[in-house]
Amino acid sequence: METLMPFIQEVGFPIAVTFYLLYRIEIKLDGVIQSIQNLPERMRN
Repeated sequence: METLMPFIQEVGFPIAVTFYLLYRIEIKLDGVIQSIQNLPERMRN
């Protein structure tokens, strides 16, 4: 347990930032996918 705590303190912040950024990218990627799917309909008009 004594060796586990420093490891969590060292690696915990980068892991949290990584998950936050992945979440943000996922939201933006959903928007891009939706735009690409709507593109053929917009091209017809």
